[in-house]
Amino acid sequence: MQDTSKQYDDIIALCRNLFTNKMKDYGSAWRILRLPSLTDQIFIKAQRIRSLQQNSVRKVDEGEISEFIGIINYCTMALIQLEKGIVEQPDLSVEEATRLYDEKIGLTKQLMMDKNHDYGEAWRDMRVSSLTDLILQKLLRVKQIEDNAGKTIVSEGIDANYQDMINYAVFALIHLEASKH
Repeated sequence: MQDTSKQYDDIIALCRNLFTNKMKDYGSAWRILRLPSLTDQIFIKAQRIRSLQQNSVRKVDEGEISEFIGIINYCTMALIQLEKGIVEQPDLSVEEATRLYDEKIGLTKQLMMDKNHDYGEAWRDMRVSSLTDLILQKLLRVKQIEDNAGKTIVSEGIDANYQDMINYAVFALIHLEASKH
């Protein structure tokens, strides 16, 4: 699992760098987004990945990697929104947003490490397309929970679904990185 931890950190470093650079360019404009808007952004990215995996012709020169990075960053934003609430005006500095990003990713990585221990790194034998489908399934669950005003009877909450999507996207990126070598 040492490899998994390092590979996870390497992927997150790439995502975090993009997040902080976009914060420098745009500020925290994303703070006005309601959770369903963030969920829909993630859904669009996951659907595009699935389309890329199924279609041989690409009309836009961006692949799966940038979309999986987007899923990680939008899910992290959603976790921050769950904690801090939605605002009418951007309110976070780059430093504060990055601190919150690191906090949410730290909790998400710990969840991954715990599950990875229990599941014995089963994700390593999964296909990227299966990880994409799992992300889409989680998105449909989140949409249903949102439609139920956040209430669940026996299911985990929205936050756990966002964390799982982050972890599935990290696993997919680890697989895609390995296939380049």
